[in-house]
Amino acid sequence: MVEPYIHKVKYYECDRMGVTHHSNYIRFMEESRIDMLDRIGYGFEKMEAEGVVSPVTEVHCNYKKTTTFQDEIAVEVFVEEISTLKLRIGYKMTCRGEIVFTGSSVHCFIENGRPVAFGDRFPGFVEALAPYRR
Repeated sequence: MVEPYIHKVKYYECDRMGVTHHSNYIRFMEESRIDMLDRIGYGFEKMEAEGVVSPVTEVHCNYKKTTTFQDEIAVEVFVEEISTLKLRIGYKMTCRGEIVFTGSSVHCFIENGRPVAFGDRFPGFVEALAPYRR
Protein backbone atom coordinates (compact mmCIF):
# COMPACT_ATOMS: atom_id res chain seq x y z
CA MET A 1 0.00 0.00 0.00
CA VAL A 2 1.30 3.43 -0.98
CA GLU A 3 1.29 6.08 1.74
CA PRO A 4 -1.38 8.73 1.15
CA TYR A 5 -0.57 12.34 0.40
CA ILE A 6 -1.46 14.57 3.37
CA HIS A 7 -2.85 18.08 2.96
CA LYS A 8 -3.50 20.32 5.96
CA VAL A 9 -6.32 22.77 5.22
CA LYS A 10 -5.16 26.39 5.26
CA TYR A 11 -7.27 29.31 6.49
CA TYR A 12 -7.39 30.91 3.06
CA GLU A 13 -8.83 27.68 1.59
CA CYS A 14 -12.03 28.14 3.63
CA ASP A 15 -15.11 30.15 2.77
CA ARG A 16 -17.05 32.58 5.02
CA MET A 17 -18.80 29.63 6.67
CA GLY A 18 -15.44 28.17 7.73
CA VAL A 19 -15.74 25.24 5.33
CA THR A 20 -13.06 24.25 2.81
CA HIS A 21 -14.16 25.81 -0.47
CA HIS A 22 -15.13 23.17 -3.03
CA SER A 23 -12.69 24.45 -5.66
CA ASN A 24 -9.73 23.58 -3.46
CA TYR A 25 -10.37 19.85 -3.75
CA ILE A 26 -9.30 20.03 -7.40
CA ARG A 27 -6.06 21.63 -6.19
CA PHE A 28 -5.65 18.80 -3.66
CA MET A 29 -6.10 16.34 -6.53
CA GLU A 30 -3.32 18.07 -8.45
CA GLU A 31 -0.99 18.22 -5.43
CA SER A 32 -1.42 14.51 -4.78
CA ARG A 33 -1.05 13.60 -8.48
CA ILE A 34 2.19 15.59 -8.71
CA ASP A 35 3.42 13.85 -5.55
CA MET A 36 2.61 10.44 -7.09
CA LEU A 37 4.44 11.25 -10.33
CA ASP A 38 7.45 12.51 -8.37
CA ARG A 39 7.48 9.32 -6.27
CA ILE A 40 7.62 7.11 -9.36
CA GLY A 41 10.33 9.21 -11.05
CA TYR A 42 8.18 10.78 -13.77
CA GLY A 43 7.53 14.24 -12.38
CA PHE A 44 6.43 17.19 -14.48
CA GLU A 45 9.95 18.62 -14.54
CA LYS A 46 11.30 15.47 -16.18
CA MET A 47 8.53 15.18 -18.76
CA GLU A 48 8.46 18.88 -19.59
CA ALA A 49 12.26 18.95 -19.95
CA GLU A 50 11.78 16.28 -22.62
CA GLY A 51 9.04 18.31 -24.35
CA VAL A 52 5.97 16.44 -23.05
CA VAL A 53 3.05 18.11 -21.26
CA SER A 54 0.08 16.42 -19.63
CA PRO A 55 -3.14 18.45 -19.73
CA VAL A 56 -6.25 17.55 -17.78
CA THR A 57 -9.09 16.58 -20.11
CA GLU A 58 -11.78 15.69 -17.53
CA VAL A 59 -12.42 16.15 -13.81
CA HIS A 60 -15.13 14.46 -11.75
CA CYS A 61 -15.85 15.42 -8.13
CA ASN A 62 -18.11 13.90 -5.49
CA TYR A 63 -18.21 15.87 -2.25
CA LYS A 64 -19.22 13.67 0.70
CA LYS A 65 -18.53 15.69 3.87
CA THR A 66 -17.08 19.07 4.72
CA THR A 67 -13.63 19.82 6.07
CA THR A 68 -12.43 22.94 7.88
CA PHE A 69 -9.32 24.93 8.78
CA GLN A 70 -6.46 22.81 10.17
CA ASP A 71 -8.07 19.49 9.15
CA GLU A 72 -5.64 16.95 7.74
CA ILE A 73 -6.92 15.34 4.58
CA ALA A 74 -5.33 12.05 3.53
CA VAL A 75 -5.48 11.68 -0.24
CA GLU A 76 -5.28 8.17 -1.68
CA VAL A 77 -4.25 8.35 -5.33
CA PHE A 78 -4.71 5.39 -7.66
CA VAL A 79 -4.79 4.52 -11.35
CA GLU A 80 -8.35 3.74 -12.45
CA GLU A 81 -7.63 3.26 -16.14
CA ILE A 82 -4.67 3.40 -18.44
CA SER A 83 -4.64 3.11 -22.22
CA THR A 84 -2.23 4.10 -24.97
CA LEU A 85 -3.18 7.78 -24.89
CA LYS A 86 -5.19 8.28 -21.70
CA LEU A 87 -4.62 8.01 -17.97
CA ARG A 88 -7.51 8.17 -15.48
CA ILE A 89 -6.47 8.80 -11.89
CA GLY A 90 -8.80 8.26 -8.95
CA TYR A 91 -8.76 10.08 -5.62
CA LYS A 92 -10.23 9.18 -2.26
CA MET A 93 -9.87 11.80 0.46
CA THR A 94 -10.46 11.01 4.11
CA CYS A 95 -10.46 13.11 7.26
CA ARG A 96 -10.86 11.76 10.79
CA GLY A 97 -11.50 8.31 9.33
CA GLU A 98 -14.40 9.40 7.09
CA ILE A 99 -14.52 9.73 3.32
CA VAL A 100 -14.94 13.42 2.51
CA PHE A 101 -14.37 13.36 -1.26
CA THR A 102 -14.00 11.01 -4.20
CA GLY A 103 -13.10 12.01 -7.70
CA SER A 104 -11.09 11.36 -10.81
CA SER A 105 -9.11 13.21 -13.44
CA VAL A 106 -8.26 12.18 -16.99
CA HIS A 107 -4.98 13.13 -18.64
CA CYS A 108 -3.36 12.81 -22.02
CA PHE A 109 0.25 13.44 -22.98
CA ILE A 110 1.20 15.87 -25.74
CA GLU A 111 4.49 16.49 -27.53
CA ASN A 112 4.83 19.21 -30.17
CA GLY A 113 1.08 19.78 -30.08
CA ARG A 114 0.23 16.15 -30.87
CA PRO A 115 -0.93 13.29 -28.63
CA VAL A 116 1.82 10.86 -27.72
CA ALA A 117 1.64 7.28 -26.47
CA PHE A 118 3.26 7.85 -23.09
CA GLY A 119 4.18 4.17 -22.66
CA ASP A 120 6.24 4.36 -25.85
CA ARG A 121 7.64 7.82 -25.10
CA PHE A 122 8.58 6.94 -21.50
CA PRO A 123 9.44 3.25 -21.31
CA GLY A 124 8.97 2.11 -17.74
CA PHE A 125 6.22 4.63 -16.97
CA VAL A 126 3.40 2.10 -17.00
CA GLU A 127 5.39 -0.33 -14.84
CA ALA A 128 6.26 2.46 -12.40
CA LEU A 129 2.52 3.05 -11.90
CA ALA A 130 2.04 -0.57 -10.74
CA PRO A 131 1.88 0.25 -6.98
CA TYR A 132 -0.94 2.71 -7.74
CA ARG A 133 -3.08 0.36 -9.86
CA ARG A 134 -6.29 -1.12 -8.54
